[in-house]
Amino acid sequence: MNLSTMLAARCEEGRLVRVGLIGAGKFGSMFLAQAKQVQGLHVVGVADIDVAKARQSLARTGWNPDRYSAVSLGDAIDSGGTHILDDAAALCAFEGVECIIEATGHPAHGVRHALAAIDAGKHVVMVNVEADVLCGPLIAERARKMGVVYSMAYGDQPAAICELVDWVRTCGFDLVAAGKGMNFAPHYRYSTPDTVWGFFGWSEEEVAQGDFNPKMYNSFTDGTKAAIEMAAVANATGLDCPDDGLGFHPAGLHDLASVFKPSEVGGRLERSGLVDIAASREPDGRVVLNNIQYGMFVTFRAPDEYARACFQQYGLQTDDSGWYGSMWRPFHLIGLETNVSVLSAVLRREPTGCSMRYRADAVATSKGDFEAGEFLDGEGGYKVWAKAVPAKAAVAVHALPIGLAHNIKLKRPIKKDQIVTIDDVEITSDPDIVAMRRDKERLLDC
Repeated sequence: MNLSTMLAARCEEGRLVRVGLIGAGKFGSMFLAQAKQVQGLHVVGVADIDVAKARQSLARTGWNPDRYSAVSLGDAIDSGGTHILDDAAALCAFEGVECIIEATGHPAHGVRHALAAIDAGKHVVMVNVEADVLCGPLIAERARKMGVVYSMAYGDQPAAICELVDWVRTCGFDLVAAGKGMNFAPHYRYSTPDTVWGFFGWSEEEVAQGDFNPKMYNSFTDGTKAAIEMAAVANATGLDCPDDGLGFHPAGLHDLASVFKPSEVGGRLERSGLVDIAASREPDGRVVLNNIQYGMFVTFRAPDEYARACFQQYGLQTDDSGWYGSMWRPFHLIGLETNVSVLSAVLRREPTGCSMRYRADAVATSKGDFEAGEFLDGEGGYKVWAKAVPAKAAVAVHALPIGLAHNIKLKRPIKKDQIVTIDDVEITSDPDIVAMRRDKERLLDC
């Protein structure tokens, strides 16, 4: 890669890469921590509905108060500083910014912010995978028409998986599966914001000292975030979700090529060409040896006997047959790495992963038996988890996307582990997003 060289050359010309950040939570804070270290990268504005929280994030990540004391976006350009504001629309519209990072985690707001930024001629780095799964292919379509880049956020697992998939295809191997590791056992599925910290082993004191959102972390625990991210990867790469949702197969590094291959050749997959999860725990809770909890992986097959022999000669981790190999990255540093996406978009005009089609969806699925009149509470809450399913299956049953399942009233009872349908709920808000969802169905066969 030569992004740092390209940035240095641009700096010599006196032109900074100017960025706006929407959302100063955990991801946003991690981005800010590294952005201040990169010469030539100028964070012009940070927008958050809680301006005080944004200031705390900057302070926590080591920013000198003088650097974020600009009184306006214009003043930030003139002074080289950063302006804190509560108006995301103003940041998206400001002509002095080239790239917007959307890191709110709110699906509908994320879609609207991305479209506003694109319509203003800006590149968008979409941290908000919830928004991407909800409407990402349509946002990408709008970006292409406007001549700007719409990109997944490097450092987050979907973009890193897309990078591994690209490596497999570029090398000419036969792609079999792609996925990520995750701390998961079947009973985690019904975790709530009240129980989530126990799954991480953190004390109340540790939680109080950090910028931790219990619903966000519960989304990781109950498998919802896995469904969202794997659906995003499918939409970006053309892979599929398993027909009945992710399998969460326990597997260590040494077993990836044996587990994530079709069952007809001794693996755990129903067929080749799927996304899935390598669980770091056995169903009984035991920790998997050499697990890949924080990493990402691909499995692939040698196209011929010569390549198979080379796999053995050069130490590739393979299954017993030698035909199937695996490649992985053992960690991801989310916002600490997102500069890669920003610079790739601005300097190369290339995304680090982008949803191009509608192959998969993350649909709301009930955590229990609930009656008509009760309200669903969305991702990471008490009522629903997300299941990753093929897009055609989601459309066939009118499944409710997890991104529309927040604060929505049930019209009829639902049972535990039942996929919630649009017919089960009263949709009274976000008509623009609902309309986009319907429009996305035209991309089913792309």
